[in-house]
Amino acid sequence: MVILNYINTITILSTSEGFGINTDIFETNILNLSVVIGILIYYGRIAFSDIIYTRKQTILKNLQEAENKFKEAEENLNFAKKNFETAKSKADQIRNQGIALSNQTAKGLLEVIEEDIKRIKLLNLLTIKLEEEKSISQVSQKLSLLAFSNAIDKLNKKLNPIYHKKIISQNIDKLSKNFLNIV
Repeated sequence: MVILNYINTITILSTSEGFGINTDIFETNILNLSVVIGILIYYGRIAFSDIIYTRKQTILKNLQEAENKFKEAEENLNFAKKNFETAKSKADQIRNQGIALSNQTAKGLLEVIEEDIKRIKLLNLLTIKLEEEKSISQVSQKLSLLAFSNAIDKLNKKLNPIYHKKIISQNIDKLSKNFLNIV
């Protein structure tokens, strides 16, 4: 827009009488060309410097944003690395705790199994001893009954009325001696 205003001013100057600028390219001389080029350079420089300044500001702003994003990405990367290290150490800690817990549980189970085995062995020994005593008791009872039965049979065979009277009189004599000793 600034350039159009300057071109309009040049056109007005070229149409006036006296000193002027010839706008016909084929009839112009070096002086007119140098004036036009000088004006274009002077006023174009301002327009281009504004454009260049705006472009420079945009580029600087984009560079600053890129640098900020880079720093933010770098911070996020460091944060992620720290989180990864923390997670890794926690995972190692959990794994170690799991191994320790499994070892402790296995040890506890082995102790319980050993106690159960000892208890079962003791129970088996007690059961065997009880069965042995029961068997001995049964054999003793059978032997006692058999011996008693044999003794009764022998007594029945040996006892006749004479022998029976003889035993009774011996026992009466013993009782009377004991009675006399007591009195």
